[in-house]
Amino acid sequence: MRYLHDDHIRQIGIDWARLCSIVRDVLAIKDQGDCVHPLKPYLRFCDLRNRIIAMPAYVGGNVEMAGIKWIASFPANPERGLPRANNTIILNDPGSGEPLAFIHSGLLNGLRTAAVSGVMLAEYMNVRELETVRLGLIGWGPIAQLHLAMCIALLGERLERVCLYDVRGVDPATIPAEVRGITDIAADWRFAYRSANVVATCTVSPERYINEPPAEGALLLNVSLRDYLPASVAGVTAVVVDDWREVCRENTDIELLHRESGLQEQDVSTLADVALRGRLRELAGPVFFNPMGLGVFDIAIAGFYFREAERLKVGIPLPRSER
Repeated sequence: MRYLHDDHIRQIGIDWARLCSIVRDVLAIKDQGDCVHPLKPYLRFCDLRNRIIAMPAYVGGNVEMAGIKWIASFPANPERGLPRANNTIILNDPGSGEPLAFIHSGLLNGLRTAAVSGVMLAEYMNVRELETVRLGLIGWGPIAQLHLAMCIALLGERLERVCLYDVRGVDPATIPAEVRGITDIAADWRFAYRSANVVATCTVSPERYINEPPAEGALLLNVSLRDYLPASVAGVTAVVVDDWREVCRENTDIELLHRESGLQEQDVSTLADVALRGRLRELAGPVFFNPMGLGVFDIAIAGFYFREAERLKVGIPLPRSER
């Protein structure tokens, strides 16, 4: 086995174009029926705000990797100086079942999340023929910061303006140097929401707060999944999910729209519809993207880093026990 952590991932490097390409590959492999990802269970105990989620998956095709992601999310952790999420992944050889790697990396979780958003963003820009992006980021934790890094890498000069809001404030020193000159720090979420044509909500808000409809034609990357009051998006007809079974539960905005506004699976498009079949060309108005997070993306991206670690001799080899 090989053990990898955040510093090893950074040592191998972050290539956003490559990560988005992996997500696209997985969408095609899944579409062809060569993926397995059971509905993920949520383990809750004691403080029910906390959860640990199991995400087993197999990806065939050019990925050919199996494994499980085991991610704990404890919202009160930052108040104790601890990361909110702790992400671990075990990779298994799909031919023998032997463990190949143990990865302890919150960074890897963020890379997958932002790469999925990157695929959605690229399709949106291409179909809507958007020349520039005014990016609004609500929440300024690690996931939001990786979304900004992804946008900087993929958009370049097309990133026209950035507006950041976090209920705890934003330290200007945390803003990447290359975009400080085009970045505003908002005193209210509404400014980031109203001034942007691409909005990413990356919060751990205990209550929904967005109570107004999006700008016409805006892309809403609803990463945190529980920020929009139903009335604010009930009129949006271009609703996109990664997987209906996964996202229409656990008190997500999609589940509320399903219960309160009658949203059904046939009313939504999937990311595969968008990326593989050009579905966005048929959809008008704002686009509301809700990615619950699929283990197939995590396993494929973790598999990429494992193979790079093997090639570059990065990480810590762990001896196998005697047979």
